[in-house]
Amino acid sequence: MDLKDQLKDLFPDHQPSSSDQNKDQNDETLDIWLQEEPLLCKFEKRNGKINTIITGYRGAKKDFKNLTKLLQKECGTGGSFKNEEIIIQGDSRNQIMGLLKEIGFSTKRVGG
Repeated sequence: MDLKDQLKDLFPDHQPSSSDQNKDQNDETLDIWLQEEPLLCKFEKRNGKINTIITGYRGAKKDFKNLTKLLQKECGTGGSFKNEEIIIQGDSRNQIMGLLKEIGFSTKRVGG
């Protein structure tokens, strides 16, 4: 039994308002600034570990955070952003470039 079912048992007369439903729908939309210039997607080894680096994004800190979180979730790996770079663990260039193109970014592959 999940939380919604438990709440329905406790408050059977309660009807959720339309604003509650709108909040759930807004959570699924992306809050990322799209830019015209292409993002550069490259492969690097840092401290012996393989990383995919995305550079060239000029969004706000909130946009970096949202885009990093989305890429981590889709790739199923860890990552971070600092110094205007998004760092995703592992070599996920093909997957990341495909995902960025679906969102609406243009990308360029740097290196091999």
